[in-house]
Amino acid sequence: MDLNVKWGEFMDGALLERWPRTAEGKLETPVFLCTRSCVDLSDKLLMNMLEAYGIPCLCMERGNGNLGRVYLGISGYGTDIYVPENLLLDAKQLCEEENNEEL
Repeated sequence: MDLNVKWGEFMDGALLERWPRTAEGKLETPVFLCTRSCVDLSDKLLMNMLEAYGIPCLCMERGNGNLGRVYLGISGYGTDIYVPENLLLDAKQLCEEENNEEL
């Protein structure tokens, strides 16, 4: 999918308001962060963590995962998570810290 053309269609109003803008007032370009599983809710956990740190997230189900979400409530193909380009390094650092956490 060409995100440059259609990515705004996947944003609700609240996400659109939180999404950062460039100096020219245009929306920052969304860039791919990672793919997470929907089965264990790791996609929702990551998105909530990023949002808690002020990093808005756009999620898109892989393949025909939208259909799976309708029938099953989850996508069996996983979720691609996108963040604003200017916050990508912060998001990657948070993901690395999350994975290195000792229990």
